[in-house]
Amino acid sequence: MFQVAYEAASRALPAHRHPFSPKKFTQPQLVACLVLKEFLRLDYRGLAAHLADHVDLRDRIGLKTVPHFTTFQKAAQSLLASAPGRRTFDAVLDRARRDGTLKRRVPLAAVDGTGMESRHVSRYYAKRRYAGDSDPARTYAHYPKVVFVVDCKSHMILSAVPGRGPASDLVQFGRAWTQAVRRARIDTLLADADFDAERIHRAVRSHGVRTIIPPKRGRPTDKPPSGRWRRVMKQRFARLKRKYGQRWQVETVNAMLKRRLGSALRAEASDPVPRDRPPGHYP
Repeated sequence: MFQVAYEAASRALPAHRHPFSPKKFTQPQLVACLVLKEFLRLDYRGLAAHLADHVDLRDRIGLKTVPHFTTFQKAAQSLLASAPGRRTFDAVLDRARRDGTLKRRVPLAAVDGTGMESRHVSRYYAKRRYAGDSDPARTYAHYPKVVFVVDCKSHMILSAVPGRGPASDLVQFGRAWTQAVRRARIDTLLADADFDAERIHRAVRSHGVRTIIPPKRGRPTDKPPSGRWRRVMKQRFARLKRKYGQRWQVETVNAMLKRRLGSALRAEASDPVPRDRPPGHYP
């Protein structure tokens, strides 16, 4: 993982941002260190201490000196931004194609949104906090969220767009879909009822991609759904259920990320882009 991140960043980013930058370390080295930080769930100080203790890790990427922890913090602000993140993410997918993990043609892709935690308080604690109160106070909080498009076969993330909830997943769908269709030739897109909208069908099918989305948004009614493609889904969904069953693959990706990296973010900027995920997760 550490080595792959370094190699991908080396293909995507220049060694230094400026000709007169200090030549102590390179941008790809910093990217690899930031990825390591997330997989080990460290803070910036912990990352610097870990690298100081493990010479073998530094040797893998040719890091001669350990950067100060504030250097990692500043690198996260610049290297996890949209443009560098997209280039690094594209390089990761290119590496996956060369290795045969990901094909250029993706028969089935799925989209879904998931919420993250902005603090280290369990949902169980939040639920039990007012369990004994007869009139518990209702509190609502904003939380980070992200919409993924994934390849159902390889579980590779084709795009991931961050945002802030509570909000509909439709808000981020446009950007997530535009990035995904640029990176792969998708045959069919699977989505749950949160994405049930005629404009979603039209946007996806305008790229020659089929959609399978259950027409269940809104109140139950005996009337046919509004819109051509929503009516088509109503008529054909029973025959498409077998293929639609593969939509759970995107849920698997969400679960893997949260189990490995945790659902609580350890750092978040004032904008809705979480800063503590490996580059490319939020292109």
